[in-house]
Amino acid sequence: MIEHTLINSDEDLKQQCEYIETHSRIAMDIEADSMHHFKEQVCLIQMADPEKNYLIDPLTIQDFSALKPLCENPAITKVFHGADFDIRSLDRDFNIRINNLFDTEIACRFLGIQRRSLAALLKKHFNLCLDKRFQRTDWSRRPLSDEMIAYSINDVAHLLELADILKKKLADSGRLSWAVEEFELQSEVRYDKTEDMPLFLKFKGAGKMGRENLAVLESLLQMRAAIAEKKNLPLFKIMGTETISQLTLKHPKTMQQLKDSRILSPKQINMYGELCVEAIVKGMAVPQNQLPSYPRKKSPEIKPEIPERIKALKHLRNEASQRTGIEPGFLMNNATITAIATVSPSTEEELKNINGTRNWQVNLLGKNIISVLNICS
Repeated sequence: MIEHTLINSDEDLKQQCEYIETHSRIAMDIEADSMHHFKEQVCLIQMADPEKNYLIDPLTIQDFSALKPLCENPAITKVFHGADFDIRSLDRDFNIRINNLFDTEIACRFLGIQRRSLAALLKKHFNLCLDKRFQRTDWSRRPLSDEMIAYSINDVAHLLELADILKKKLADSGRLSWAVEEFELQSEVRYDKTEDMPLFLKFKGAGKMGRENLAVLESLLQMRAAIAEKKNLPLFKIMGTETISQLTLKHPKTMQQLKDSRILSPKQINMYGELCVEAIVKGMAVPQNQLPSYPRKKSPEIKPEIPERIKALKHLRNEASQRTGIEPGFLMNNATITAIATVSPSTEEELKNINGTRNWQVNLLGKNIISVLNICS
């Protein structure tokens, strides 16, 4: 097993952070328990500096004040692979921000690397095989097995070296400044606090439902959440998305109708059947003037020339993707293309001011974008 230092007390954390802060770069990763519990939490924080590897056990530490300045110190580069989830989780659980990020997954995107999972990169560069079964492990379980420890340490043990390899490739290709801009934007994401919002707003397909169905859907989602919280299980282990959708659309109002619908398994009917019927009836009883509605942004009037501009800009984007090796959706997503087509900037400075546009995109495509828009005008 790779050597590591286990940090499982407030005093250990304070002492080790003082030492880690003497380095200019650290690798970081987290493990959570979203596959196993109702309320997700960070269960393990892995760190590595150029000399040592560390496992921080959040389940035994009360005071994280020593970790916060380390993560937020702009003089120390924090290397992650696919940092979005990690940054949001650290914000949610510990109010910790990440400053001076290097994200190896984002770096791979700028280099046109298609197989960019950490497992694929570790295999390619270090001939190291990660055991995928640990991706679904219950990381809240204690004690950690030797295999879990080995897997978690391997997530960070080679990350600094991997970052060095990718950074050199970015510099050699003239794309390092592009990646740095994207790293900075990624570091600014925060946990989305939506506890007070209707649950149907995060349910796939809700935007296509009528108001009556939305009332039933919300009632069913509230029921499922209450059961999941009581049992301390993730939502999908109570009832899947497709099951909830079918219950909403067919809305069986009696136990017999529910059994005839065959939406639920016999086991689910025994466990949740009456609660489902009760939730459906409750949702259908919502008065007309209290029915929920899915919020919709009023679409701006589309001028006849805008679709032509969008088509031309997508063609330009796709050609640039072929030339650079950067995937089209990352090079410039459709929302940004639509915004550019709508505003139709006449200068690169105007292009930079459009929401969602990056400086690196303007540097790479700006002149061509302006030319295409002039032709389409």
